[in-house]
Amino acid sequence: MFNKKFAIALFSIFFISSSAFSEVTMDRLANATSEPQNWLTHHKTLDGARFVDLDQINKFNVKNMKVAFTIPLGDVAEGSDGLGSHQSTPLVKDGFMYATGLWDVVYKIDLRGDHPSIQWMFDPENDPEIIGNPVTRGAALWGDSVIINTEDGRVISIDDETGEMNWETQIATEQGEGFRAAPLAVDDVILVHNAFGDWGTRGWISGISPEDGSELWRFFTVPAPGEPGSETWTDEAQVAWKTGGAAAWVTGMYDTETQQYFVGTGNPVPMFDPEFRPGDNLYSNALLAINSQTGNLDWHFQYTPGDYLDYDEVGSHILMDVEYDGEMRKQVTHFGRNGYYYQLDRTNGQFLSAVQYIEKLDWTEGIDPKTGLPMGYKPGQGLQEYIAGGAPRRGGGPITMCPHLQGGVNMWPTAYNPNLMLNYGAGFEGCSEIEVNDDAEKVLAGEMVPGDVFLGGSLASEGRIEGSIAAYSLKTGKVESKYFHPAANYAGVVATAGGLVCTGWVDGMVTCHDDKTLDKLWEFYTGTNIKAPPISYSVNGKQYIAILAGGTSSAGWLNLPETENIQFASTLYVFSL
Repeated sequence: MFNKKFAIALFSIFFISSSAFSEVTMDRLANATSEPQNWLTHHKTLDGARFVDLDQINKFNVKNMKVAFTIPLGDVAEGSDGLGSHQSTPLVKDGFMYATGLWDVVYKIDLRGDHPSIQWMFDPENDPEIIGNPVTRGAALWGDSVIINTEDGRVISIDDETGEMNWETQIATEQGEGFRAAPLAVDDVILVHNAFGDWGTRGWISGISPEDGSELWRFFTVPAPGEPGSETWTDEAQVAWKTGGAAAWVTGMYDTETQQYFVGTGNPVPMFDPEFRPGDNLYSNALLAINSQTGNLDWHFQYTPGDYLDYDEVGSHILMDVEYDGEMRKQVTHFGRNGYYYQLDRTNGQFLSAVQYIEKLDWTEGIDPKTGLPMGYKPGQGLQEYIAGGAPRRGGGPITMCPHLQGGVNMWPTAYNPNLMLNYGAGFEGCSEIEVNDDAEKVLAGEMVPGDVFLGGSLASEGRIEGSIAAYSLKTGKVESKYFHPAANYAGVVATAGGLVCTGWVDGMVTCHDDKTLDKLWEFYTGTNIKAPPISYSVNGKQYIAILAGGTSSAGWLNLPETENIQFASTLYVFSL
């Protein structure tokens, strides 16, 4: 006879066990490489490698890959400055995907059946008047919750099972502040950053309690007068720090042993007018090593002091333990937006090496092999000029610099294959023209207020801007191979154990490449702009590659006329064999 009580008890045991396993714990995040089927945190693993140990799809059979399914996403609406673009990395946990739309809408998608479908949606109802062009870069998983931070400055915890809100906290409160980088949940703290990099605000990074959303600490990336680093803001009026920028608008990497958060910062504001904010402008254009539990800065490395070319260094800083000069070193590596590939010792920020990876580079004659600073840097000088005639000045007319102000590699993620010791970076190939304008005068006259976009100049692309992928070898210390594409890359890459490097391009193409030669092995045309990074995962033993597609045209900005009529779309593409 069927025992109903036993059945209920058995179900309860199964449910509790299943629920417990489905929770995202620090142990799971720290050992994410043991779950190649999942993508539990923004960069796949906390070290930022974006390497997927799956090989069902590989360099020999990828030619047979096709669309497995697509899911149109909603929340397509203009902000006060128009449409934005998908730049989000989806997460995957135990057969479910968590995709984030343009307006921070979260979609939980059941991937397990023959017809994947949206299980629930959570809409934070962002204020369209506050948001210019909507962009978000993803969510975080912690315990049984989904964590998002919104462009209008809130951090929200959502129940994973029901899609209902657990709590909500307004963290960013000043005009021009808000979130775009995906939050990172680690060791009982949620790490978030003020991410509006070109607005006249003061950058900061905060630690938030996952229990109730309360703010635990805040570190300002622009020091106030009297604080360490304030001596690098030398304007006579001592007002530039208030609008100094240095926003951290991309999710960083995490060392589980030291509990350090490694995060890059953006340009000083105004980006093109250094005469408004003379000095080295700490902690802009830098890598910061921050204690996740206290918010204290352990060390920093500044790439381009007193930057005037918009060379943010917010992009991927991958953590790896590899040999350098015959000695095993704990390193952090970075494809700089300024065109150089950097290796640093992550225990103390010591500079190890820098190698040019971009084709055209003329803003400096090189990187000092001892200090890691650009050639031409003069300590204590208010206005840097890294090469004669190469710095914008008021009344000086336009200047041209290479690489493009977007890089090189900008904020989109890079990937590292530990088996080959190759680091892959995709980006722009080209140059920019910039010229100082009268924004600073308007700010000083009160015609522009803190929190407004404050560029200090105008910009344009010089000629057609194309794209590339570079493979840098940690064995040889040089670029081993390179692939060139007729349109720029704004998406970043993922690497897999199947010998593949996959990416998307602004002309709508999704491509996969041989991980050694970077020869193109497969392509698919989506018909819309791609600015989001691909991921790979598996469900029921089957491997997939997924990417969010949809964005505004890059025709005018990058001089790509063939993309002029590309229409905005909001679609999740998923591929398999």
